[in-house]
Amino acid sequence: MPKVKTKSGAKKRFKLTGTGKIKRKHAFKSHILTKKETKQKRNLTKSGLVHKSDEGRVRKMLRI
Repeated sequence: MPKVKTKSGAKKRFKLTGTGKIKRKHAFKSHILTKKETKQKRNLTKSGLVHKSDEGRVRKMLRI
């Protein structure tokens, strides 16, 4: 039986926290930033957590 591989896209996008939650970055901060407020851009810089309903899918991609 071969080893099960991790999805390389998910590997780059998600990190595991010490308590076992999955950390992610916010979307919508790569381009077209002129029309977005400074407050919105600042809040998009901060990292967030994967929602509980999506956590199973992400864990399956990460094989954890």
